[in-house]
Amino acid sequence: MSITLENERLETGGLETAAPTPARAVWQRLLRNPVAAASLAVLAFLVLLAVFYPLVSPYSYKFTTGDYRQGPSAKHWLGTDDGGYDTLTLLAVGARISLTVGVGVEAIVLLVGGIVGLLAGYYGRTTDNLLMRLTDMMFAFPDILLAILIMATRGRSLLNLFVALSVTGWPGLARLIRGQALSLRNREFIEAARALGLPDRQIILRHLLPNLLSPIIVASTVDIAGIIIAEATLSFLGIGVQPPLPSWGSMISGPLQSQFYRAHPEVVIFPALALALTVLALNFLGDSLRDALDPRSR
Repeated sequence: MSITLENERLETGGLETAAPTPARAVWQRLLRNPVAAASLAVLAFLVLLAVFYPLVSPYSYKFTTGDYRQGPSAKHWLGTDDGGYDTLTLLAVGARISLTVGVGVEAIVLLVGGIVGLLAGYYGRTTDNLLMRLTDMMFAFPDILLAILIMATRGRSLLNLFVALSVTGWPGLARLIRGQALSLRNREFIEAARALGLPDRQIILRHLLPNLLSPIIVASTVDIAGIIIAEATLSFLGIGVQPPLPSWGSMISGPLQSQFYRAHPEVVIFPALALALTVLALNFLGDSLRDALDPRSR
């Protein structure tokens, strides 16, 4: 036995390597995927810009610089708009707003949609029928129209924007989680937990939910992209983020209304490009996560 072990050590160069954890294996798969790596790089750059923009731009988004309608220069790297606000500063703060709204709303959507979907999928029957009829009622209203209605009745504020996008976002995730939970509720490991007399809460949280994390993570990544688009759309229409807070949507609509973009199209191109890159990066990352988390790809 000792000779065999010694031979194995010699063949491996005396190194004993442990198998990577599931999370580390997924991370390694993502880094090996050029599309996923590029998407992560774009998102990381946007996060860094949103957090540390004062290091590269000395201007405030609240006050005009006094330099009106300037093109890109050494003083203003991306120029200024017709109000004299530095475009780079507005882009950076707009990134902060978009990412905060996207992640914050998705957290609320996960909480509400997760509870509804898990309860409907685990209990089935009457509970499932009641919760899914509520979900169907929400699906009867177009998301953007319902969000506009909520903003119009409650007022234009960042808090109400969170409420509007959360109300319109949870039904889709609830239906996804419910479908996944229904497919697992009668599996052997769930039946074994019931046979042991474990309470439903423990079965749902410790046995059912962990097996749903992969589709939830993928769906949440793509959902954040949709939330960012919805926020930009509402701000473009003038009922989303209100001044002095900038939004990529309002940065696009302002120059279009004043015709300022004809002389300086970059004031529209930069926020539109930032919005497009963010949404594409999140969607590509979601697709890459789906491949990395798929057991059949291992």
